Amino acid sequence: MKNYLQQTQKPDGLLGSLMISSMNSHHAKLADWGMSHLVNIAPDTIEELGCGGGRNVKVLLRKYPDAKIYALDYSALSVRKTMQTNRRAILAKRCTVIQGSITILPFPSESMDLATAFETIYFWPDLTECFKEVYRTLKPEGIFLICNESDGTDEMGKKCETIIDGMKCYSKQDIETALQQAGFSSIRTFHHQKKPWLTVSAIKGDAQK
Repeated sequence: MKNYLQQTQKPDGLLGSLMISSMNSHHAKLADWGMSHLVNIAPDTIEELGCGGGRNVKVLLRKYPDAKIYALDYSALSVRKTMQTNRRAILAKRCTVIQGSITILPFPSESMDLATAFETIYFWPDLTECFKEVYRTLKPEGIFLICNESDGTDEMGKKCETIIDGMKCYSKQDIETALQQAGFSSIRTFHHQKKPWLTVSAIKGDAQK
């Protein structure tokens, strides 16, 4: 079981395939709840960071039919799964899937309208520095959306930290502080009424949304 749970960080092999399938279904409601906080925007370019099995890429493609999405993951298996899930969008040149690291994003500065990170910042090294890299790639007034199943205080999140290597469940304050240090403004936090789910949105610049 511990070997299986380790696959949440960088899925690989048979256990990784099982984990990706599980995450696509298990995290669907969480991701949809997080995306519900994206209102009154029409992004042309989106970067989906830590794309996993590509389920959220597919939803974003439907939500924003005029947008082009760049999906990134540092797991080769996740990249392949995302490409399989979004094959039609790739053929239509609406989706590009890339293997890469959050620490050095392979995107030009000020090229993205929206960045999303679902269930992934737990494993990002040096949160502030990674947020700075996201900030660099966003256009002025671009939006960064983070969605986590754990708010950093729940018992399940704490237990997972002890089992899964390299995992850190961040609190609302942790995320807000790192975003501010990275240069983001207009930070808004949404806490699920019944679950420890956390969604945080921030804007590059001083615009108010």
